Amino acid sequence: MLVARPGLGQFLEPGFDKKEYAELLKINQKVHLGQEKWPGDTALPLPERYEFVFRAPALAFDNCWDLWVHRDKRQAVIAVRGTVETQASFMANFYAAMVPAKGSLELEKGVKFDYALSENPHAAVHVGWLVSMAYLSKSIGHKLDSCYKAGIKDFILTGHSQGGGITFLLTSYLNSLKKQQKLPGDMRFKTYCSAAPKPGNLFFAYDYEAATAGGWAFNVVNPADWVPDVPFSLQTVDDFTQTNPFSGAKAMIRKQKFPRNMALRHVYRKLSRPSKKAQKNYERYLGRMVAKGVKKQLPGFTLPEYYHSNYYVRTGTTIVLSPDEEYFRIYPHETGKIWKHHFPQNYLYLLESYQH
Repeated sequence: MLVARPGLGQFLEPGFDKKEYAELLKINQKVHLGQEKWPGDTALPLPERYEFVFRAPALAFDNCWDLWVHRDKRQAVIAVRGTVETQASFMANFYAAMVPAKGSLELEKGVKFDYALSENPHAAVHVGWLVSMAYLSKSIGHKLDSCYKAGIKDFILTGHSQGGGITFLLTSYLNSLKKQQKLPGDMRFKTYCSAAPKPGNLFFAYDYEAATAGGWAFNVVNPADWVPDVPFSLQTVDDFTQTNPFSGAKAMIRKQKFPRNMALRHVYRKLSRPSKKAQKNYERYLGRMVAKGVKKQLPGFTLPEYYHSNYYVRTGTTIVLSPDEEYFRIYPHETGKIWKHHFPQNYLYLLESYQH
């Protein structure tokens, strides 16, 4: 049961805070392990300023989240778990087709999830992480309500790895609920995505960055870590904003005299067709084919229509924790050890020497 914390007013401040992020790395480590494994964990200690309150049951692609509350302030952390070693968890990552950033998902028969992560009709996001967020949103909403009633109005949203990808979308979703007056106007969110992959396309990124401007959202990356590089990004001529030199290229080429028009048409097709073909294959394999496994995992889920793009981009204000020679002496590259630079302890080590 939540009780009101001591202190007055709200304490959450904008801007990247090393100590704040260090605590979140410790929380994300514990979220990944689960409470039953904490006693044997020597990688990172428990956070100093927060205490564990609640863990949601695993849903969808084995997604879950924890609620931690500050010991001295009216402030709470919603921490979304990243990938765990189950087929369902990895399926969320591989289900990497895009869907519009505004729409509706049918999670089960008669159970719809309406979302508005962007008002731009060209904005699109990763479908696997959107589905994960959708299933988690109900329990998160309930806890936000109980926290608010207990006097907690400030929330930090965080997630490491896949958890960070989901947290991007959760941030946009909760901010949209505030705009719709479905959440209290004085409820405040600050986001720390950690080692997070790319959540959507450029139009989603624009809206996310505008909504969280002023120091209210960060994505922290280690350049030696491959996870922030994914998903694969494919840009086609259809991914540009509406006014661009490519939209009228075909009409312009037709107006040219022979044989110039033939040469230009040949060059245009050589440049545009490979990326369009690659995008269709991406959607086929990481959309429709992976969806067969999704239906087995989520029998009541209705597969959505995909947005015909896979132009994933880095999103949000990025904090770069640059590794040096000493880092690579401690954590050298090793063939086959793909998670070598990805763990919270790697990030915490780099954070100690970060200057801003």
